Amino acid sequence: MPDQAGRGVTVLRVLVVAILITLLGRTAFLQIVHGSEYAAKANNNRVRDVATQAVRGQIVDDRGVSLVNNYSALVVSVNGGELRSLKNHGSDVLARLAPVVGIAAPQLRLLTTPCGQRLSGGALATSPNCWSGSPYQPVPVKSYDPKNTGQVRQVLAVVEHREDFPGVTVAYQAVRQYPEGTRAAHVLGYLGPISQAEAASATYSHLPPDSLVGRTGLEATYDSPLRGKDGIQELQVDKNSNVTATLSSTAAQPGSNLVLSLDVAIQKATEDALAHGIEQARTQFDTTNKKNYVAPNGAALVVDVTSGRLIAAASYPTYDPSVFVGGISTQQYLGLNNDPGKPLLDNLNQGLFAPGSTFKIVSTPAAIAAGNSLSGTYPCPSSITLGGRSFGNFEGEAIGNIDFRTTLIKSCDTVYYKLAYDAWLRDGATKNLSSAKEYFPNMARSFGFGSPTGVDLPSDLSGLISDRQYKTTFWNQNKANYCKGAQRREQGTYLQQLDQEFCTDGYRYNGGDAALFAIGQGDVLVTPLQLAMAYAAVANGGTVWKPRLAEGLLSADGRSYQPIPSVKKSTLPVAPETLAYIRDALAGVPAPGGTAQGAFAGFPLGQLPIAGKTGTADVLGKSPTSWFASFAPANAPQYAVVVIVPEGGTGGTTAAPIARQIYDNMYGLEGRTRLLGPGGALPSTPPVVRPDGSIGPPNLRTPPAPEPSTPAQKPSPQALEPGSFVVGEPPRRPDSSHWRIG
Repeated sequence: MPDQAGRGVTVLRVLVVAILITLLGRTAFLQIVHGSEYAAKANNNRVRDVATQAVRGQIVDDRGVSLVNNYSALVVSVNGGELRSLKNHGSDVLARLAPVVGIAAPQLRLLTTPCGQRLSGGALATSPNCWSGSPYQPVPVKSYDPKNTGQVRQVLAVVEHREDFPGVTVAYQAVRQYPEGTRAAHVLGYLGPISQAEAASATYSHLPPDSLVGRTGLEATYDSPLRGKDGIQELQVDKNSNVTATLSSTAAQPGSNLVLSLDVAIQKATEDALAHGIEQARTQFDTTNKKNYVAPNGAALVVDVTSGRLIAAASYPTYDPSVFVGGISTQQYLGLNNDPGKPLLDNLNQGLFAPGSTFKIVSTPAAIAAGNSLSGTYPCPSSITLGGRSFGNFEGEAIGNIDFRTTLIKSCDTVYYKLAYDAWLRDGATKNLSSAKEYFPNMARSFGFGSPTGVDLPSDLSGLISDRQYKTTFWNQNKANYCKGAQRREQGTYLQQLDQEFCTDGYRYNGGDAALFAIGQGDVLVTPLQLAMAYAAVANGGTVWKPRLAEGLLSADGRSYQPIPSVKKSTLPVAPETLAYIRDALAGVPAPGGTAQGAFAGFPLGQLPIAGKTGTADVLGKSPTSWFASFAPANAPQYAVVVIVPEGGTGGTTAAPIARQIYDNMYGLEGRTRLLGPGGALPSTPPVVRPDGSIGPPNLRTPPAPEPSTPAQKPSPQALEPGSFVVGEPPRRPDSSHWRIG
């Protein structure tokens, strides 16, 4: 027995020693091997980062006119962390604050409770009514316009009785505003909060979860430089999450100001002309559809043909971006989405339309590339039968044998039908031969159609350019649906026949497809921006630019400026003499005998020669789409102007008069005030930041204050530094080579 007892004690001692060794080893592992790591984690548990939002940069036009800036709103915020340290978690404070801000106390509690935490009743606080930001950051619960003196007076009661409102602050914060109202709303865009899913993504993980970011337009494209860099405060907290000290503080860095190529005065003139033209179109009777033109929307834009810069970009109808400030209501958002005019849609680069005869600037060089003579003559009958199908001119006019110049001026469709059909036959007709040259589709792609323009906006549609390969691919993807439609629809109806035809041989690129393609109908869809860049390329001698809205980034203090260069996309595979021929022909369209002669009757074409092309695109079941694409001066092009009004009638009766009004305003014709400087000038240098932080016109110099006895005088040009200008007489942008007709 004693031996057994001794062995038991020995085993016990061994176990104790083993346990001690294990504990000592684990302690050494934690304190020596990973001691610094766990110490850092423990320290981090006592440190919280709180972000201070940077002031977002302004968006200004080429003369420094502010399109988007910030105003100081009076914001009431509640520090939830401080409330939680009070008796009853600050319920009495919220009860006193509720009538001041007009928000019920339970709702205030929810707004200031971090998402995921439990409320007093045990329920979890869930988005979107809870606080998604840092639990140590004050939660903004109500903002006020400082100009509303009645509301401000009520809110200041909180400041006057701080003892009754611990954890509640009233301070001025920057809020986005739009001094020009709805002007250029589609390209400017708006801000919105990041979602919980986005907050965890690589794109936004570095931002506080309550951050506002650009959602559309330029606000989205240039979100990072506009946003700046938030400041950070490191706060030390105790085990109850109460703040005990501020460990460090980094000041916020304001965002850069975005300088645009848009000119507010020209933008306003363009928007006004478009709105007026659409109103006029709605008063006109469509004899085909037996009702007035609907003209639900439209677009107009002005492009600098030498650089691809957008000078004006108008989409109708527009919307007020300020409705998104502070969060848009469900009712407002549904109202905008349900509007038949689709005001949230930017028709410039999100709308797809058949270009009609404006597309003939593509078909002309395509026909030449296919072997036809630029100096030849071609028959223009009223109609032509190709492959057993009749194709006619828009109004059934027969002109006889004509050259390409007359074909463009008179907009003869039958010439292009025949040329495209002949090229289709030489390519193997319906056979999908690998040797097919596809002259017309390939020429369209070289002009930029069928691919994004590269504009500095988040949306940039490709459009549609059809050819043999596309038809086969589309048929394979959609055959089943069309075959079902052919069986389901009433036999013999128009739509049933279309479905049946597609089901059977929709993969074929038929002669009719090729003929319609040549006049911008059938399987051709473009955005107005694509068409504008194509006309700019014809005007400048063959350079296809990527359109740009942003000129550069101007630092908040004005000390640095980062230009955003123009980007060349490609060069047209068209001979200079062919482009010169097309420019010369387009100059005859607004002149007597051209399809736009009525729109430009009485216009001083001798003073400002216009080169352009009307387009009237047929749409099944609707009135035609009205187009006018142009550039001026025709003999030394500077700006391209493109206008579209869907369901607006012919190009000559609706779109062309709108373009005329835009040119009138730009160049100060027919009694209008000139918006361009001498020689078609626009500012060539960036705006300046004044000492008070406001933005002024480029190189504007404030003259010395006059003597008290001397009346103030307007500074003379001699008083300005070289390169400066008096407002209203800016220098023109740096010139590039201008192409002259002939």
